[in-house]
Amino acid sequence: MVVKWHASDYKGLANEEEVRAVIRKGAPAPGQYVLPYCSDHKDMGKSEMLAKYQDGPVAMLMVSPNGPPAMGAALGKWFAFSVLVAFMAAYLASRTLAPGTHYLQVFRVVGATSFLAYGFGALPNAIWMGKPWGSALKDLADALLYALLSAGVFGWLWPR
Repeated sequence: MVVKWHASDYKGLANEEEVRAVIRKGAPAPGQYVLPYCSDHKDMGKSEMLAKYQDGPVAMLMVSPNGPPAMGAALGKWFAFSVLVAFMAAYLASRTLAPGTHYLQVFRVVGATSFLAYGFGALPNAIWMGKPWGSALKDLADALLYALLSAGVFGWLWPR
């Protein structure tokens, strides 16, 4: 948020107020929605469904609870996720590396583990959910920065 690195990843709709009014009228519960919706994959090939896909829009929609974004809760969840990634990296490193292992080897193991954990979740979103590849690549770049920082700290603090 400070660097504005991801600012271009999100776009507004030209008719946002109309779209908001239609969604509000439907009163969907918080969750994940898809347009057009097909309850049974056997119906995907039917002419009515194919026409809906052709006419568009084709969209994935996440609906959150009403109210301003809860940044405190999101940051708390991110912190818990980061602790979980660090724990898993520590576990793998402790099972594969002995005390006294050279800094660079610790850096490699923890860096690769952390990069996988932080970054590779972005790829399925691009593959299946339509997230723009440019945005997914930025997520991978973020993951690389987190992984390098994690690897450096683990290498520095690894038992001698």
